[in-house]
Amino acid sequence: MNDVHSDIEELSFLWASAERNNDVTALDTLLTEDFTAVGPLGFVLSRVQWLDRYREAAFVNEKFEWNINNVRSYGDSAVLIGIQNQTAAYRGHPSNGEFRVTQIVIRKDGRWQLAGLHLSPLAQPGDTQNLRRPNRATQTAPLQAPP
Repeated sequence: MNDVHSDIEELSFLWASAERNNDVTALDTLLTEDFTAVGPLGFVLSRVQWLDRYREAAFVNEKFEWNINNVRSYGDSAVLIGIQNQTAAYRGHPSNGEFRVTQIVIRKDGRWQLAGLHLSPLAQPGDTQNLRRPNRATQTAPLQAPP
């Protein structure tokens, strides 16, 4: 692993620590000004909305695990893919799950920051009960399991 990948992974683990500890101050320094997140149900949150979840104590992590599977760097940008496992609550309602996460990071002024992330729920092969896709007629329809 080269130094660039080490720096990128360090940012990613600092992010995970901040998420685990519900640390809005740390997250504030790790996210770009135009940070955007796509949640596991397809909703989109701006940087302010992401941080406000913690400022307002609306989102609380009890357990947060993060494992990086892959890092690809492209000069001053990189893409990480990993798995996030959380026990959490949003406004008192369970928000637990295991998610495949794609992180987009950039280097600006010599410093790596998180520019975006996308969470997708993990499902086991053949588990179509938890996989849904919007359908114009019914609004939700099960996806076909991969062969």
